Amino acid sequence: MKIRSRIARGAMGTIALAGAIMLGGAGEALAASGTVNTDSGVAVTVRASPNTGAGSVGTVASGTAVTISCQVNGSTVTGKYGTTDIWDYVPAKGGYVSDAYVYTGSDGRVAPDCAGSTLSCSTSGTGNPKSCADAVAWAKAHVHTNNNPDYYRWCDRINAWAYGWSASGSATAYVHWTQIPGSYKHPGDTQVPSGGLAFFSNGGTGHTMISIGGGKFLSNDIHGAGSYTETTISEIKSKWGMTYLGWSQPWFKINH
Repeated sequence: MKIRSRIARGAMGTIALAGAIMLGGAGEALAASGTVNTDSGVAVTVRASPNTGAGSVGTVASGTAVTISCQVNGSTVTGKYGTTDIWDYVPAKGGYVSDAYVYTGSDGRVAPDCAGSTLSCSTSGTGNPKSCADAVAWAKAHVHTNNNPDYYRWCDRINAWAYGWSASGSATAYVHWTQIPGSYKHPGDTQVPSGGLAFFSNGGTGHTMISIGGGKFLSNDIHGAGSYTETTISEIKSKWGMTYLGWSQPWFKINH
């Protein structure tokens, strides 16, 4: 969570930097403003996507005022203003800056969601035998409500099957999450593209399932032992009491 002293720094006068710029009627906040700051004074990297492993599309010098057109969840970053997974889209630079380095006067969001910024599933660099679309097609073709022992408590292996592997290469779903390189992960982001893998923790083995798009997923066991049916992140959290970790591109330890 971000440090609250961020708001206290409003000695910069009114918290004008935190105020949303009202464009159009009805008081809808269509953009916001902020100032990029780092303790060291070095420039902040602007990323092509809201992820620390994404490619650089430029930099913003410390002390620079920026317009934030929208915000989205991504990699968790610790910076001058605490720890957060919020990223700010800076249209002037055509990319994202971690909100951990942007003074906005708020610990939360100050701009609309980046509705068009949802990332796509990609197998680039994973070596997967099957594409995202192929994996989703496989998953849909294997939906069942009966108790199939091969599906009971084998969530991570099922995802691996969908992508053409015989196993994931990880001991558990939670271990799998910890092994995935940061450039492939999107902690806390619930906008999971079709083919993306969602992960949960429960103090033990955890859980994972594949997205089929539109906020829907296919998961084993949620509607009966050994079953493989449609569900949502909310249902996994409420029914099993799990904590949502985020989603990742289909990276498997078996190939690395």
